[in-house]
Amino acid sequence: MRWRHRSTCTRPRFHPNPFKQARILEFPTYANFTQAFAGTIPYSEGIGLVTRLPDTGAADKIDMVTYVTAHEIAHQWWGHQVIGAEQQGPTLLSETFAQYSALLVMERLYGREQVRKFLKYELDRYLRARGGKLIEELPLARVEDQPYVYYQKGSLAMYWLKEVVGEAVVNRALQRLIAQYAFKSAPYPNSSDFLRLLREEAGPAHDALITDLFERISLVAAKASAASTHQRPDGQWDLTLEVEARKLIADGKGVETEVPLDEAFDIGLFSAEPGAKDFKPASVLLFERRTVRSGKQQFQLVLKEKPLWAGVDPYNKRIDRNSDDNLRKVDLK
Repeated sequence: MRWRHRSTCTRPRFHPNPFKQARILEFPTYANFTQAFAGTIPYSEGIGLVTRLPDTGAADKIDMVTYVTAHEIAHQWWGHQVIGAEQQGPTLLSETFAQYSALLVMERLYGREQVRKFLKYELDRYLRARGGKLIEELPLARVEDQPYVYYQKGSLAMYWLKEVVGEAVVNRALQRLIAQYAFKSAPYPNSSDFLRLLREEAGPAHDALITDLFERISLVAAKASAASTHQRPDGQWDLTLEVEARKLIADGKGVETEVPLDEAFDIGLFSAEPGAKDFKPASVLLFERRTVRSGKQQFQLVLKEKPLWAGVDPYNKRIDRNSDDNLRKVDLK
């Protein structure tokens, strides 16, 4: 095993760690799990301690050792300082927040361009799980014993929330939650307490976003259906990206109803395919946020370099019904 330690921030994002130590205790592979206690994390060697870590720039590999460790360390805040009430949604305040904290660590270690592999990993697992469950799926704020909701969907919801309203806004809401409830006895907080603080910090402009992510089962279907480019006389490149998109609201049994879509999506142009082995930060030629609406639409973009790949939501930040049709190879005209 190769073990790496790097400082991920200069100050606590939420609240100082109150414990004097952070111990990782390895145990043999008679079981495969990790679990966070206050200051101590039992860690099966079968999950990661004998696993080779991928190179920092490996766009196609998941650094599961660091990802899992960051998640368990995050439980020193979420679960050992703030404990959710025995109501619907308590794992939002523990497992979902630990997932979010781990994604912040991975973003800091690997860069925003490489977070895609973690988001796609979570998105694909969420979509597979929700398609095969017999028990009614609940929105994230009311989740019960549904790990694919509070782990996988929770990761995506918190990361996109951070991307839209800003990391500082999300972290202020979490800081206030800790300030009010850390190490407190009953009454314990529930998901409504977090959403109240979040709405206060984010403001009414983001109320619909918060509703979609936490209080409804909301999905999008965004597809890069065509992309073409040609070089202009001045040496720059004109690119036309065609996007097809829909928004769907599902009930607990998976029945979907289409509703109007008029929301922000990332648009990206690249010199290498995101997720491929040769993809690196320098491969990003353009990355900006545009409004995407229901149906077909075109985006006209100008670049200094020749684009080879184009995409809508290319890093899979949205909860999209198909994570594989967001990117398209660019045709040369």
